Amino acid sequence: MDKADRAGFAVFILAIAFIAFVSGALITLSQSFPYRYLNDAYKAGQATLAQLTDTDLYTETHLWRQARRQDRGVTLHDPQGAFEGLTLYTSGDGSYANLVDMQGDVVHRWALPYREIWTQSPAGRAPRPEDRIYWDKVRLLPNGDLLVVITADNDTPWGYGLIRIDRDSRLIWAYHGAAHHDLHLTPDGRLVTLTHDFSEDEIPGLQGLERPWLDDFLVILDVETGEELNKLPLSRAFLASRFAEPLYQTPSYATGDPLHANSVHFLDDAQTAAFAPAKGRPGQVLVSFRNLNTIALVDTERGIVTWATTGPWLVQHDARVLPNGNFTLFDNAANYREGNISRVLEVNPSTHELVWSYEGNDEQPFESYVRSSAQTLPNGNRLITESDGGRLFEVTREGNIVWEFINPVRGGDNEAFIPIVSSGQRIAYETLDAEFRAVIDQSLDR
Repeated sequence: MDKADRAGFAVFILAIAFIAFVSGALITLSQSFPYRYLNDAYKAGQATLAQLTDTDLYTETHLWRQARRQDRGVTLHDPQGAFEGLTLYTSGDGSYANLVDMQGDVVHRWALPYREIWTQSPAGRAPRPEDRIYWDKVRLLPNGDLLVVITADNDTPWGYGLIRIDRDSRLIWAYHGAAHHDLHLTPDGRLVTLTHDFSEDEIPGLQGLERPWLDDFLVILDVETGEELNKLPLSRAFLASRFAEPLYQTPSYATGDPLHANSVHFLDDAQTAAFAPAKGRPGQVLVSFRNLNTIALVDTERGIVTWATTGPWLVQHDARVLPNGNFTLFDNAANYREGNISRVLEVNPSTHELVWSYEGNDEQPFESYVRSSAQTLPNGNRLITESDGGRLFEVTREGNIVWEFINPVRGGDNEAFIPIVSSGQRIAYETLDAEFRAVIDQSLDR
């Protein structure tokens, strides 16, 4: 090949590259064929690269935070003011749950590594390393069995499954759907949870929706077998109702995950009667949608949203109906005070009045941008899980802290980091079966 031929060949290659560049730009701008396939391949490549790239466990995951205090375990206990019982919690440093007494001593522990259950994620990929997988939400049954929602850091979908184990951490059943965030038991022996998966469906009228995008599903399981009984796409539940407007207010940062459902609460008969928006219709579930800043009721039989509201909260979690007809939620980020961005709210759904709130102060800062919850206790106190702070604490209606527990685990250089906590739940000792109480008593006697 002489010099002229080589020059001509180089011009030819540059022309092909230019045409490819212009064609790619036109396809991207117009989002015409084969844009979706190219975009999917690009996102898949990004996800694979992110998983193969080493991330620092302490500074680049959602499982650890800079420790705010040196305290460990129970730092405060007012026996006269606190609701006595056992406290169940999970920790971001592994696949386990601890049950502690009011002094912070572990009276029972459950643990089961993910790879002893499944060898793949629900998406069919190799699972994340064990130090990136943790038990998100757990619920204790009276006999010592534990229901566990498993999630992973730096994977999408990040929901990794839901299991039931006995008090000795032996597997009873495993549901390998992409369960995430929350679960709730119904009075008739069913279990309500959330799963998510990628979708290519249109949301008519929603501009800028990424492809594929992450849709959420309301799933009902049989608590005895783990069998899936019903699965409802929550985006369709909005679109089939007159409450679709929150979807069209999806913020720009959430166009790949517009709903981000993060809590479920099945209304029993008494709550259905007390909660005015339910209008007496049984079988409804209160769901929190973080990225829409919206709380909604979903009718599981008809597959539609029957009521929805927004309010003075931001990226909230853990919406719960109370016996008095109000609801509580963890307002993660609408307090706008430095070091105290979070609040717990009790709201009247009919008037939107803030009936009660708790927020931190300079002496007791309160801030968790993600996760977190607030359990209303029989004596009216609230057990608050401040996930980012690695802290659980109990407050009275007057806002006084009567019990506090700081995750005792530390990691990283100079033990400067603390694992997040999740799933805080106070359990009255007498509600447990006698056989399981005997196991706890043995632990207390040691």
